[in-house]
Amino acid sequence: MPTKPYADLSRAEWSALRERTPLPLTAAEVEELRGLGDAVDLDEVREIFLPLSRLLNLYVAATHGLRDAVNTFLGDAGRGRDGGGRGAPFVIGVAVGKSTVSRLLRALLARWPEHPRVELVTTDGFLLPTAELRERGLMSRKGFPESYDRRALLSFVADVKAGKPEVTAPVYSHLVYDRVPGEQLTVRRPDILILEGLNVLQPALPGRDGRTRLAVADHFDFSVYVDARTSDIETWYLQRFRALRETAFQDPRSYFHRYTRVPEEEALEYARHTWRTVNEPNLRENIAPTRGRATLQLHKGADHRVRRLSLRRL
Repeated sequence: MPTKPYADLSRAEWSALRERTPLPLTAAEVEELRGLGDAVDLDEVREIFLPLSRLLNLYVAATHGLRDAVNTFLGDAGRGRDGGGRGAPFVIGVAVGKSTVSRLLRALLARWPEHPRVELVTTDGFLLPTAELRERGLMSRKGFPESYDRRALLSFVADVKAGKPEVTAPVYSHLVYDRVPGEQLTVRRPDILILEGLNVLQPALPGRDGRTRLAVADHFDFSVYVDARTSDIETWYLQRFRALRETAFQDPRSYFHRYTRVPEEEALEYARHTWRTVNEPNLRENIAPTRGRATLQLHKGADHRVRRLSLRRL
C-alpha cells in the first residue's frame, strides 16, 4: 500500500512536537505582529508556531549539512561560505499572502542562535505599476500571475539564493495601492529569507520555445500554504474591508478613500463584487491548485485558528 505524501496531524499532535522549545515572544510582541482580523495569541504561537520554528531550525541545519556534503564530494569543501561560516540563504515560501504567519516566523526564527539574520519580503513589490497594469488592461486582474513582473521576482530570489552581497526589491504601498517610485528594499545576505505572497508556489510556464523554465518555488527550501474554506476566506475579506474602511481608508491619500464617503452597504457591494470577479477566481484558478506543492499546509478554521496540519513526507 503506497504511503500518503503528507502526514496529517491534529493540533494537539503537532503541539506536542515542540518539545522544550522556549517561547521567546511576549503577549505584547505577538499583538504587535498580529495582522488586522487575525486571532493569534500566545496559545497559537506556543502550539502552532513554536513546533514550526523547531522544525525549520532542523531543516536549516540539515540543508547546510547536505550542501556541505555535496561540496565535499565535488572537492569544493567550504565553497559558498563567507568568513562567518554562512552558506547560501535558506529560503521559505509562504503562500496565500498571510502576513501574520510570515511576521511570526521571522520573529521566532531570528531568536535561534544558528540563524539570527532573517529577512521578510512580500511579492507585492513585484506587482506591475498601476500605470502599466492600466495600459495592459490588467487592473481587474491585479493579483493574478500575469500582473506581476515574474522575471524580476525570479531574478531577485535567484540572486539572494546565490549569496550576492546586496539584492534589491521594489517597495509596495497598500495606502496608494501601487509601487513607491524610487524606493527599494535591500537584502544583505540573510541566513533565512521568507518570501510571502499569493502566487509563490505557482509552477513555471513553458517558454515560447516550449522549454520548461525555473519557477520562484524551485529556489525554496521549505514552503507553507495557509489553507481555509473559501467561504471563510470570503468572510474574512469582507470583515477586513469593513475594518479598513473605518481606519486606513480614512486617510485622504488612500486609494480606497472614496469608499469611506459612500453608504456602508454601497462600499460593501464593491467589496463583494471584487471578491466574486477577482479574488475568488484567482484563488480557484491559480492559488488553491498549488496547495499540494507546499511542504506544510496549515488548515485554519472559521475563527482563524489552525485546526490541523499536513506535513510532506521526505
